[in-house]
Amino acid sequence: MHFISDLISQLFEWIQSLGYFGIMIGLMIEVIPSEIVLAFGGYLVWAGHINFFGAVLFGTIGGVIAQIFVYWIGRYGGRPFLEKYGKYIFIKKKQIDHSEEWFNKYGTGVIFTARFIPVVRHAISVPAGISRMPLGKFTLLTTLAVIPWSALFVYLGMTLGDKWKDIDELASQYTQEIILGAIAMVTIYFLFKWYKSKKERGSGK
Repeated sequence: MHFISDLISQLFEWIQSLGYFGIMIGLMIEVIPSEIVLAFGGYLVWAGHINFFGAVLFGTIGGVIAQIFVYWIGRYGGRPFLEKYGKYIFIKKKQIDHSEEWFNKYGTGVIFTARFIPVVRHAISVPAGISRMPLGKFTLLTTLAVIPWSALFVYLGMTLGDKWKDIDELASQYTQEIILGAIAMVTIYFLFKWYKSKKERGSGK
């Protein structure tokens, strides 16, 4: 445990030394959960090393690239590959099952809303890749979701300052509302699709 603690401390020192690019690369490789990397980015803003907009921008770029990477694995490696090696990028079989179910039920639009649901947030890129969803559409929806997520955690890290490691406790006050909001968006999206399909069937008669 001491070795892991030292390794993580060194990773944070490395991120700090690289500034904006450290945040971006930290999110791309996702050895440490994205929320913690972004909160650390917020701490760096608080300490005056970087600015808020730069942290959010590079956090967004890193987060999107990380998801494109998972998308390509899904597209070219398929589910068997991810079930075997997904653990190395923190994707478990349960997450794949849930994300595939969501994707099949709600369609490509769920790429945006699912980013705010913990169990499927990271793994939703898998069925998008497997189904060969257009990369442009995938990237756009992912970016639109990653921007507010990055902004929130950078802001929370700024708010905590040198106590940024307490991010889980502070974030829990916000994430519950975000999850409820995301579920509401999924419900609205599903109802819209249902109404549209019903209308198309009616006009076809």
